[in-house]
Amino acid sequence: MGWNSWDAYGLTITEGDFKANVQVLAGMRHLGWHYAVIDEGWYMRNPFGNSLAERNYLYDANGLLLPAVERFPSSANNAGFKPLADWVHGLGLKFGIHIVRGIPKQVVHDNLPIAGSAFHAEEAADTTETCPWDDSNFGVKDNAAGQAYYDSMLQRYADWGIDYIKVDCISDHPYRPTEIRQIAEAIRKTGRPIVLSLSPGPTNISLAGEIAKYAQMTRITDDHWDTWRNPHKGTSSEFNFGLVDEFERIAEWNRYARPGFWPDADMLPEGALTPHPGWGEPRQSHYTQDEQRTEITLWAISRSPLIFGGNLTKLDDFSRTLLTSREVLAINQKATESGPAILPANDGAPQPARAWYARVGNKTYAAVFNVDDKPHRFDIPWLSFHLTNKSYAAYDVWAGKYILKADALHVELAPHACALFRVK
Repeated sequence: MGWNSWDAYGLTITEGDFKANVQVLAGMRHLGWHYAVIDEGWYMRNPFGNSLAERNYLYDANGLLLPAVERFPSSANNAGFKPLADWVHGLGLKFGIHIVRGIPKQVVHDNLPIAGSAFHAEEAADTTETCPWDDSNFGVKDNAAGQAYYDSMLQRYADWGIDYIKVDCISDHPYRPTEIRQIAEAIRKTGRPIVLSLSPGPTNISLAGEIAKYAQMTRITDDHWDTWRNPHKGTSSEFNFGLVDEFERIAEWNRYARPGFWPDADMLPEGALTPHPGWGEPRQSHYTQDEQRTEITLWAISRSPLIFGGNLTKLDDFSRTLLTSREVLAINQKATESGPAILPANDGAPQPARAWYARVGNKTYAAVFNVDDKPHRFDIPWLSFHLTNKSYAAYDVWAGKYILKADALHVELAPHACALFRVK
């Protein structure tokens, strides 16, 4: 659980912006919100340059990226992110960063030495392997020089006090298994417990078992934004993966979710996506309140990582209510079992409902979602939620009220809305 800068700030995050958001996050730390993550571009002096040269990456004599001091003044005098990490830790939180896997192209052109080794950048770089959507880096070879480069990088991050690293262009388009293994090995060598999060998606589900050996999170969709349906549906693109499509994808990956490895349905693009979101114009999230509640509920009951993307300094009252629901967050953090409910057939018509169950201790939770564009009444047998065949009463968590004992769960939902029940 935490906050990531991308959905609100894109490439533009500064130290001042980051600290302002983290101070809000610290006020929710007691609810489990712990990770504060700076996403892509912290090493760019000019994030909106039209070329690699104009973006002007900052790195040291060993080819390791440094925070752009103009944007992160505490990094001056080669301090890197250590002062900022120390500040985050002082608030009782954990600090994370984003990188694109590989080695900067200019570092290879200059053939800089790799710290802590006799190797140079040319020996580590795979110049035939570049990221198709980011022109900054070459790939890293699966050899001793390549391992040495990642060893030096992760040791630098461990020295700074990094707790979480999101590595991009590695889990899909393209999948780079050798670099995943190298990064995981480099983390192990540091001795510091750093969460490894892989991006982008969709990670191929056939690789789940392999990836789970090395990473704690992997993206199961391409970038997910504040849309109900993917506008590219029916094409080869999953970018802007729609909320309605997350139900099937999360269900497919459910069997792999376990302590130590959590399939990642992506960040929560909710609240104020401003001043410079990573996609689209600055805006209040396009979600309706029903859709926003549906997203939080699905992520929570399916045990997906909860990484909020909106601007916390502009957090509206409704979003704050969702982010501070102790019971909903406890399902996400404490459930020992969860999965999609088995719904009865809908007389041959498309099923407008989706449902999930979760167990927290001796309590069972039941969530029902209306994925249709019109309202519906649902009558769902308790058996669907892996309960015995008898009557139950329940507590409506979002509405804050009890419902009478019945032989099935009866619920009326607006389009794209949900309800969450603690079964008595």
